[in-house]
Order: sequence, then structure tokens, then C-alpha cells
Amino acid sequence: MQRARDGEFDAFVTARWSGLLHLARLLTGGDRHRAEDLVQESLVKLWSVWAKVGEEAPEAYVRQVMARAAAKSARRRWWGERPVEQVPELAVPGDLSAAVAERSRLESALAQLTPRQRAAVVLRYYQDLPDRQVAEVLGCPVGTARSHASRGVARLRQLLSDVIEPVG
Repeated sequence: MQRARDGEFDAFVTARWSGLLHLARLLTGGDRHRAEDLVQESLVKLWSVWAKVGEEAPEAYVRQVMARAAAKSARRRWWGERPVEQVPELAVPGDLSAAVAERSRLESALAQLTPRQRAAVVLRYYQDLPDRQVAEVLGCPVGTARSHASRGVARLRQLLSDVIEPVG
């Protein structure tokens, strides 16, 4: 029985690792190292309750744990320095570099939102969750979740338009 549960958990982690890691990167403002830690910590919590939620909704449980942990972590710790494995090189021209630059701009703008706004925007528009589920994940009323998402999107528009508009 335990081996079967272990196998189910392993299969879930294998199938969803990259998606969870991408969600974690968005929730942590693009910090890959914090995102990996967030996914690992959330999966440890999932493992402890796997018998209860493994057959029902493990992904929803992990999303909720990740969103709450990311918000809590952002309130508690200072993340001013961000280590990188390698110094970035100059951008390579081409279609791919434009897409990467656009994604980087968006991740940078997401990082400037409050943790709850970032979580609401990511869950609502990246994960495409309905307002009710976003509110459940954030542990707040639906109206508050909508407010966080609305303010987050408005702030993103402002941040991204500041970069686009030419000076002069």
C-alpha cells in the first residue's frame, strides 16, 4: 500500500515539476533559487498529507501551499541580493531573444507587485483559476481576491507602459 502511494506521488512530481517550478518563479518574482526552494517545501507538505489529497486534488493543494508560503516568505525575509550562476551575456538577436526579453520584463514587473497582488495575478491569469479558487488559495473573501488581482493588473500596466513609452 505504501509503495503504491510512493509511486503515485513520484508520478505526480515527475509530471508536474516543470509547471510547479514555473508557477513558483512567477510567485517569487523570477528568483529561480527561491522558486526551487518553494516547490520543494510545498512538495514536502504535500507528501505529509498525500494519503488525504493524493486522489482528490494534489495540484490545487500544492498551489495553495505555494501561494501562501511565497506571500509569507516575502513578508519575512529580505531578498535584495539575488545570486546568479553566471554573469548574463549580451542579448542574441532574433525572435527567441525578443520573447525572452518580453518574459523577463514581465517577470521583473511581477516582482514589483506586493506578494498578495502577485499571487492573485499569477493564479487568476497564468493558472486561469476562477476568482473563487483564487480567494480560497489566498485565504480571503472573493472580493478581496478580485481587488488584489485588479490592483496588480493596473500596477503591471503602469510598470510595463513606463518602459515602453519613449522619452523625449
